[in-house]
Amino acid sequence: MPICDEGIGDFLERLAARVPVPGGGAAAALHAAQGAALLAKVGRYTSDAQYAQHEAAIGRIITEVDELRGLALRLADADADAFTAVNEAYRLPGISEEERDARSAAVARALVHAAWPSAQVISVAGMVVDLAEALAVIGNRNVISDVAAAAEAARAAVAIARVNVEINLASITDAQAGLEMIAEEAKADAIIARAEQITAAVREQIRA
Repeated sequence: MPICDEGIGDFLERLAARVPVPGGGAAAALHAAQGAALLAKVGRYTSDAQYAQHEAAIGRIITEVDELRGLALRLADADADAFTAVNEAYRLPGISEEERDARSAAVARALVHAAWPSAQVISVAGMVVDLAEALAVIGNRNVISDVAAAAEAARAAVAIARVNVEINLASITDAQAGLEMIAEEAKADAIIARAEQITAAVREQIRA
């Protein structure tokens, strides 16, 4: 069953259980999805006549964050599927030299695939932060705290996803795939810093 079709309680039960998936990768993706959803809420509250001058920008933001929410949810499922494949690869027989070689190759492929959802979560969360930055300026002041909440959810998504990428990189022997994921990982610090700046700016607005 796709994660988006589960009840929250059911998902958390699975997250808490002694089973391989879902795990941190799915949790990271759901943080990104929640950030996108919060921005959609702010956007939809920024649709009265008093915000008419921002109508086009708000419409674009709502469309983009709705798409990002769906993408993040798909990444949560992709992460679970990928780590299921890793576990299956490790369970392949390894008695003969031929079997050991086949298992090693299968594990290597599975680990590369397992790292990609978290790498993509970093990019998705970065786009959530981009849009939070825009909404922090033009969004409805009555729900501006949700912009900060969205930025913090995206920040958490990036922090978790980066750890997952780092762990997987340690086991990946495919040099090209490793370099590509390092490039995604390198975005993390800048995204986290910007998310923190957005939260600080929103807090300033609230106190003003």
